[in-house]
Amino acid sequence: MEKSILRNRVNKKILIVAHDFFMVILAWQLAWWARYNFDFPFQNWKLSIAIIPVLILVQSVFFYWFRLYRALWRFASLSDLWNIFRAVTVGGVAAFLILFVFFRLEGVPRSVLFLYPVLAVFLLGGPRLGYRLWKDSDTSIFSTQDKKRVLVIGAGRAGDMLVRDMPRRGNDMPVAILDDNKNLIGSEIHGVKIYGAVDQIDKAVEQFDVDWIVIAIPSASQAQLKAIVETCESVSLPIWTLPDIREVSSNQGVVSGLREVSIEDLLGRKQVELDWKDIQGLVTGRNVLVTGGGGSIGSVLCRQILELSPATLIVVDISEYNLYKIEQELTSKKANIKIVCLLGDICDSSHMQELFKKYQPQQVFHAAAYKHVPMLEAQPEQAIKNNVLGAKTILDICCENKVEKFILISTDKVVNPSNILGVSKRIAEVYAEAQNHRHSTQCITVRFGNVLDSAGSVVPLFRKQIKSGGPVTVTHPEITRFFMTITEAAQLILQAASMGEGGEIFVLDMGKPVKIQYLAEQMILLSGKKIGSDISIEYCGLRPGEKLYEELFYSSEKQNLTKHKKIFLAKHSKMQADSCVSAIDKFIIDGIGVNDCCSNDEVFKFLNLLERSARSIDGEKNVINIKN
Repeated sequence: MEKSILRNRVNKKILIVAHDFFMVILAWQLAWWARYNFDFPFQNWKLSIAIIPVLILVQSVFFYWFRLYRALWRFASLSDLWNIFRAVTVGGVAAFLILFVFFRLEGVPRSVLFLYPVLAVFLLGGPRLGYRLWKDSDTSIFSTQDKKRVLVIGAGRAGDMLVRDMPRRGNDMPVAILDDNKNLIGSEIHGVKIYGAVDQIDKAVEQFDVDWIVIAIPSASQAQLKAIVETCESVSLPIWTLPDIREVSSNQGVVSGLREVSIEDLLGRKQVELDWKDIQGLVTGRNVLVTGGGGSIGSVLCRQILELSPATLIVVDISEYNLYKIEQELTSKKANIKIVCLLGDICDSSHMQELFKKYQPQQVFHAAAYKHVPMLEAQPEQAIKNNVLGAKTILDICCENKVEKFILISTDKVVNPSNILGVSKRIAEVYAEAQNHRHSTQCITVRFGNVLDSAGSVVPLFRKQIKSGGPVTVTHPEITRFFMTITEAAQLILQAASMGEGGEIFVLDMGKPVKIQYLAEQMILLSGKKIGSDISIEYCGLRPGEKLYEELFYSSEKQNLTKHKKIFLAKHSKMQADSCVSAIDKFIIDGIGVNDCCSNDEVFKFLNLLERSARSIDGEKNVINIKN
């Protein structure tokens, strides 16, 4: 089959070369013929034929030099015409110089020297552009009634490429363009009229019977995109967008990069600026372990770490399917890096000991945790077992093996916790800080809020509810949460880990809290549906352990700046490390959280006592209020 494909390519190339040689000969002879008023035989017609071999030889050299045969006729453009013009002009001049050296161009009319390049450019470029026009229109003019009618927003480079590319690549037809540049209104791009500004979308949709909208402004900021989307939502049509033009494959075209506008586009922020030199020092050439590496945060951390070329990336997860997925993805990306994916329970001390002994990780990112609030409220012993005992097991082994850094991935739910998830993660925070004072391993905590589209979050739930026709369920009209994208969270975790020297609780800048109601409304509108008539929003009440709002800092913690503007330091008073470790050890040994004898009240009571003993210095007690 490969031989057949190669043979076809060679045959096509031969036809193209033959075409070009024929057109060169035709242009040359037409130039003479025009000079003599299209009379034949014209004066010196034998001389004109005798010169053809020299002309063909010289032109073939410059056709190759200017890469005429690398361009596809299917995508012929002005740049191809420019290359033809240069090849013909330079080749013609070179051929005439050679002829001048041999016989001083005696018998060759000077007008031929000017007519030939003009005719050659026309004869070589015309068929190429004609072929492209034919291919662009061969989507069948008879099937336009079945095409989706598209309104394009943005008359810049992306809009130009989209309008040109869409008719020939899919079952869609651009019918109008909107742009806020008043100087462009009334103009056309590839035959599609720039109808007006974006605020005229209602009229444009009605006049052109639009089926869906494409925002072709990949350079738009999050605020600009949000404003455009809010304007577009008034017409209740699906809204799509384009990625950065540089991300679009030249072979697949702009249409291949189209995707629906997502909630991440509206709530996401500017790309994080990182100190990659520091991060590379943390990861590059090191053995790095990620627990919970198949989960939402863990998997993105693995992808980011892999790009920084660790010596070995060790991924541990208790979920066989999640581990399989991340293994397939990672191994397909970097075949030259050692990737070890291991199935295991972080609470299994002997298994984890063997793992550390065999692979000797130098940096450990602990992302493994149970996170579903209502489920953990019903089973507090499982939350304590996985989130406390699991973290303690991994951290103890890290300290024993003198791992350089242990990074605990925490949550904003630890602040004034109202649920078992928050309590269990707060105990893990305290334990990490305590062990930092007692061992050489640098223990660092990174605390942040919700990540968009993570497993178990409201975004995939809302998406599923919208797809099934609703209703979309929101717990309370006033409930708010902090949100950031998974990629941003993972990058800032790496940055914080590289900055930390041990004992810090870093808090990521989460921006402003977002109402879950707003999230639901935007996702419904982005799907092209109307709130109420198409899909309703129902309020189901707060779930067990759920708060109306989350916090990032305790009132007793000072919010210190760091060298990175999106990472803060939660500064707190000195800890009584030994008493904390002893208390948590006893908590585990006594069976609370391991057997089925653990109650929510007991867990809250333990954390309250732990906080008292942790911050008790010279009789002064720093007690943190657990219940709101």
